[in-house]
Order: sequence, then C-alpha cells, then structure tokens
Amino acid sequence: MAFIHPDFLLANASARRLFHEHAAAEPILDYHNHLPTADIAVNRRFANLAEVWLEGDHYKWRAMRANGEPEALITGAADPKDKFLAWARTVPHTLGNPLYHWTHLELVRHFGITTLLGPDNAEAIWEEAGERLATPELSVHGILRRFDVRALCTTDDPVESLDSHRAIARLGIRTRVFPTFRPDKSWSVDQPQVFNGWADRLAAASGHDTGTLAGFLAALERRVDDFHDCGSRLSDHSFPSCFDEFPTGAGAALIFDKARGGVSAAPGEQRQFGAHIMEHLGRLYARRGWAMQLHLGPQRNNNTRLFRVMGADIGCDSVGDWPQAAALGRFLDRLDCDGLLPRTILYNNNPVDNYVFATMAGNFQGGVPGKVQFGSGWWHADQQEGMEWQMKALAHTGLLSRFIGMLTDSRSFLSFPRHEYFRRTLCNLVGQWIQSGVVPDDFELVGGMVRRICYRNAQEYLALG
Repeated sequence: MAFIHPDFLLANASARRLFHEHAAAEPILDYHNHLPTADIAVNRRFANLAEVWLEGDHYKWRAMRANGEPEALITGAADPKDKFLAWARTVPHTLGNPLYHWTHLELVRHFGITTLLGPDNAEAIWEEAGERLATPELSVHGILRRFDVRALCTTDDPVESLDSHRAIARLGIRTRVFPTFRPDKSWSVDQPQVFNGWADRLAAASGHDTGTLAGFLAALERRVDDFHDCGSRLSDHSFPSCFDEFPTGAGAALIFDKARGGVSAAPGEQRQFGAHIMEHLGRLYARRGWAMQLHLGPQRNNNTRLFRVMGADIGCDSVGDWPQAAALGRFLDRLDCDGLLPRTILYNNNPVDNYVFATMAGNFQGGVPGKVQFGSGWWHADQQEGMEWQMKALAHTGLLSRFIGMLTDSRSFLSFPRHEYFRRTLCNLVGQWIQSGVVPDDFELVGGMVRRICYRNAQEYLALG
C-alpha cells in the first residue's frame, strides 16, 4: 500500500466516514498565509521544484540545517537543483516530523507521485515534477482552481502598495484574495532607525504627515480604510505577549517624540506605546466590523550569527515561555469595557498555554457565534499532536462546533494539502470520540459540525469567500 492512501491518518471506520463523506469535498478558505500577491497577479509558473518548494520555506531550511547541509544549499546561491537534492537527502530523516507528511501529500496531490522521496529517486522526481510544473494546472491560478480555494487572506504591511491586490481583483478569478493589515513595526520605538524609516514610508503610503503622534495615528487609520476598500476585514499582530500598560495620550506622545528624535524607548516605554497603538487599532477594527488576529509567544531570531547575515524568518525561531494570561486578559478587557472589542482570534505558540487561551476566549463571548476564537495550532504546533491538543482544549472548555478551522500560514502555493492534513486529523479525533462513546454515533449531527469547521464557520465569521 502507498504511504499516502485514501485512509491516511484515519484510524477507524467513523473517522473514515467523517472524512470521505463530510470533510474531503469542502472548499478552502485560507485566512492566514504569507503568499506573494505579485505571483497571483501574474499567474506565476514555476521553473522547478526548488522555486515552488524551497523559496522562503523556513520549516524546510530548519530541517536541512539539522541534517548538516551547508547554508549555501539552504539559503545561499547554490544551483536550484543542488538545493533540491539537499532537501531530498533530508526528507528520509524527517520521519515523525510533519514535514514528512506534508512533503508526500504535496507530491501526490500536485504531481501524482506516490513514491517516497529520497536521494535514490531525487533526480527522477525532479524531472517528473518539472514537466508537470510546465502545465497550466500547476500555474498559481491552476493550483487555486484545483484545490477549490474560495478565498485567501495574505499578510500585508500597511506601508506596502495594494496594487497587486487591485490587479488580482480585476482578473475575475474565482479565488478572492484579500489583504490582511499587519502593522507590527508601528510599535518599534525601541529601534528608532527601524521605526522612523517605517513611519516615513507610512506617511508616503497614507498621505498623512507622521511627524506627530496624532498624524501617525491618522496615517494608520487611513491605511485601515485603504485595506477595507480592498476587501480586507482582518488584521494580524504578533508579539511575545499582549501589551497591557496603557499610558495617557500625552505619555504616548512623549515616547513617540523621543523615538522620532532618534532616542530608543526603554522596554517599559515600548510596552506602553504598543498598548496605546493596539488599543487605538482595536477600536478601529471594531467600528469597521473586522476581526483581529493575535499571534502570541514565539521567541524570534535566536541565532545572531545567521540573523546578521540573512535577517528574520529564516528558521531560527522557537517556542517562547512568556506569561500570557494576565496581560491578555487586561488587553481584551480594555477594549471590551467600551464595547469595542472586535472579533478576535488568539493563537499561542506554546502548547502549555492551550487552556489559558481557550478559557480566556470564553470570557469575552457574546453577540457573534464564537466571537473570540481560540485559533488553530500554530507554527511549531501545527502538526497532528499539536492540532489535537488545541482542539481538545477548545472542545473541553468552549464550543468546538464554532471553531473556524485551519490555515496554512505558508509561503508556498504547494501547501494547500495542509488543509487535508488538518481535516484528516480532525476526523480522526472526532471519529475516536464516536468509537468510544464520547459523542453520539450520529453522522448528521457530527458530520455537520465537521463540515462547518472545514469551511463554513470561517466563511461566516469573516464574511469572505
């Protein structure tokens, strides 16, 4: 039997029935990813597997380093085929890692290749996949059609142009593509050189002078409106833990002026300024009917040597261990007290915080089904065990039936089979519950929940797709 077979990861009859009859055919709404919109706008075709599989994929880079491959074959200027061969040497060593599952799901679903990738067949797979990549079915638009991707929400810095999004909208393709507002540099007052360069670019993008805090906030609001006009209904933010030390307006202005003058904010001042910005943005989102994503807990850029050479997002980030509950509760409550807490999706990088996040979400519900979501297993936890832990915590403390499901968080157009991976994991978990009597042996009831988690909950929650 092939490794990727029809009942892959489905351990019992109930799981198999849930997947094949209820989950498999649902469309995809990928509401958080890092896909390049320029590639969608021009319907990019990829020259080889290295282009489509290894560009920007820090999951693979991390594994290749662990396998002892030289950096030149990972992020360097080596020949693309040599980079792919280095990845093929690594794959047999990823047993137990989700990369092994993702790799072989993608080979089967995109290229019809059922053999296990390794150094002995890498040359043949390189050639076979290359021939398939030359066909329209594996252009960017072809992939979106074949996987029935109804909507994508990309991740976009507010200082960047939205021209690619506007160009995609004019194409009339079935997949709707929306920007997501990601203003993480807006509180980087501890790094004046970074902050001031970003603030100047924000001024250019918005048409507002950002020399004062009032102008800076007006520029952020202008860009929120620009994103809204492009169909965005979603923001995204990431930090170790929530900012929860709220300054007065005058205090925030003093911190802003100091940074604009080239003086680094102290750590406490940076947290206060971040709280001021996030409170302002949260209110904007609530008034416009947006959802706010909070990605909390990663410890980034641990390897100084590689960071100095290549920068961020290169596979040198890990799970952090910051306290979360008190700050998260204070931040959400600050907005909720004035009735301006937007729909919010909480993601934790550290699985130890599962019950913290799941129960915190339950404190701020009302008015909208699943208004505050405990988001899917993220980053280091978006594998089978991590996703099961997240769903169990949500089911045991909240409403799994209102969960808005999975996303790829990916930079690769080959990653859509990760939705299948999630759906198989979901069905296997719930199938075990049926087999053991935890939930009823009622496939209309339970299958309906599975279908909603796969697509409709997210579509209704975000009003997209």
